[in-house]
Amino acid sequence: MANAGPQISADIVSQMMQLAAAHVQAGKTAEAEEVCRKILAMAPKYPGAYHTLGIIAAQEERYDDAVGFFKKAIKEKEDIAVFHYHLALALQKQGKFSAAEKEYARTLALQPDYVEAYSNLGIMLIVEERWRDARVPLERLLEIQPNNAHACSDLGVVLKKLDLRDEATMLFMKAIILKPDYALAHFNLANSLLEDRLYDDAVTQYEKAVALNPDFFDAYLNLGEAHKRQGRPDMCAKYYAEALALKPESDAALASLVHSRQHVCDWEGIEAQQQKVLELARKGAPHIPPFGFMAVPSTAKEQLFNAQSYLRAQPEAVSARAFSHAAPRKREKLRIGYLSADFFPHATTFLIAELFERHDRSRFEITGYSYGRDDMGSMRDRLLNGMDHFVDLCLMSDAQAAQRLYDDGIDIAVDLKGYTTGARPGIAAHRPAPVQVNYLGFPATMGADFIDYIIGDPFITPMDQQPFYAEKIVQLPHCYQPNDTTREIFSPPPSRAECNLPEDAFVFCCFNNTYKITPRFFDIWARLLKAVPGSVLWLFKANEGVKENLLHEAKKRGIGPERLVFAPGLQLKWHLARHCHADLFLDTLPVNAHTTASDALWAGLPVLTCAGETFAGRVAGSLLTAIGLPELVTHSLEEYEALALQLAQDPARLRAIREKLAKNRLTTPLFDIKQYVTDLESAYETMWKIWEAGGKPRAFKVGEEKS
Repeated sequence: MANAGPQISADIVSQMMQLAAAHVQAGKTAEAEEVCRKILAMAPKYPGAYHTLGIIAAQEERYDDAVGFFKKAIKEKEDIAVFHYHLALALQKQGKFSAAEKEYARTLALQPDYVEAYSNLGIMLIVEERWRDARVPLERLLEIQPNNAHACSDLGVVLKKLDLRDEATMLFMKAIILKPDYALAHFNLANSLLEDRLYDDAVTQYEKAVALNPDFFDAYLNLGEAHKRQGRPDMCAKYYAEALALKPESDAALASLVHSRQHVCDWEGIEAQQQKVLELARKGAPHIPPFGFMAVPSTAKEQLFNAQSYLRAQPEAVSARAFSHAAPRKREKLRIGYLSADFFPHATTFLIAELFERHDRSRFEITGYSYGRDDMGSMRDRLLNGMDHFVDLCLMSDAQAAQRLYDDGIDIAVDLKGYTTGARPGIAAHRPAPVQVNYLGFPATMGADFIDYIIGDPFITPMDQQPFYAEKIVQLPHCYQPNDTTREIFSPPPSRAECNLPEDAFVFCCFNNTYKITPRFFDIWARLLKAVPGSVLWLFKANEGVKENLLHEAKKRGIGPERLVFAPGLQLKWHLARHCHADLFLDTLPVNAHTTASDALWAGLPVLTCAGETFAGRVAGSLLTAIGLPELVTHSLEEYEALALQLAQDPARLRAIREKLAKNRLTTPLFDIKQYVTDLESAYETMWKIWEAGGKPRAFKVGEEKS
């Protein structure tokens, strides 16, 4: 008879298992493993030893070994809940979620009150973004342990994703009450407050999160975002820098830091940081916001690649469900839906307000879809009155908002935001309309296959640039930009003294947002100030940090502080009125003046621009061409500087240009809103005819459409 090997009593096995457990507890995994193997040498099928070996392997991240040991334990004793639980955890670590889910189910069948199993199953389902499924185990966990702070926070995340925002917020608050030092709960609550535009409260919660966890990268990043939405780029830069210090490889932190520094004109070392952003974008870094990337010197090809890389990393913009649009809908009017977060006093609405009012209501039905704040002001009222319908999407998810557009039968959805602050490309990602358009608010390609067209013009979007746009280019005949010709210019204007301007000085002016000002252009402006005695540079004080930084930069270039004048923000009619005291508007690159250039031209102020290579860098050139002043469009920095100096030193020449501008203001296409609306409506009708005929989107020029 064969030798069965040494026998071992149950008491000895129990004592040895206790010793192994003690070794594991003390972190002495080698000793614990040695004890377990001795047990298996004497009792080869002892499940507890296999289970402990599995725990050791899992701690050492040897998950294949761990799974093998746990399965051996279960083979010998399959009705032990903890064996199945640890097998589920190991499978989860391997990313084998389906198998792990089955083991969690077996665990809970054996032990229905196994709290840790409910918790980890819920977390795994959250990782899989199976929000409805994740809700079930987390709610069951809270039935067993109503005061489990972690479960409250986790369930809050799930309910938020299920658009139960109020319930989610209450759970985050409960988690904090139960566990005030729970940094993640403060972070989750802050995220909800940020979405509800309660920015001060969000900042408070993010600050608590980082105070509790100084290494909380995402909280620093979101603190930057919260301050950005409050218009405080100086604070943005502080927190983006904190995030970058924690993760120096982060493309999101670096790109956001660079853009916030541009807003305050903090230029020390910024060119090296911009170059790093550009290098990351060329490698397909997924978290570089396309709007900020426009202000980094880049090509149209690079902007397309960046937008595509960014879009792929946005879960909400890669829709799991897209609406299908079969047979064309027969109706008398085309239904146009404009989507924006900016239906209040904003650069976009200052341009587009009259367009809404002038749409031909016999052929078009206009609906505004708002997912931004309601300031309850006169501009909001004007916009609502200029549309046939107005829908507030603020409390709807992207899917719900898309469903509303689809149910409303929108034929052409027009995205006015792109990737600007507060944008929601996830709505258009669901394809709620047969035809979808990128228009006005975002001066670049969205890189999205769910946007069919981009509205441009011959100057801004030459047809040879089509390879660098995911959308098909539609060229309006003159200028892509609409203009509100009812914009009031307050009279009488303020005096020069009231604007802090010298009475007899030549006034160079740039009211562009300060992120557009670059060191290279500031160098040129400093040389112009030196060359034109007594002249001043009139700039927009966009934020608190910019004045100090630009005065510092001026001093470095030998320019005294009295040569820079900073204009505060004003209501539009008063802002337009003060333009009369400027002599020449100096534009910027890589991002031109857009609305600010239209404002200047409407107010009678000549704009000198330098045309770039991308959409954002060619807008002012388009405006000047459309108003009959192509002589103010230069094509190199040398030409730009030379012409600025010539105009400043030749009053008669500049006066002639001002007179020409005054003459052309209402006789050229730029401010001919009636013709503009006709051209845009023609573009919409052509887009619709192409779709109606079953064709794919194609580039075309309005007025030269193929029959």
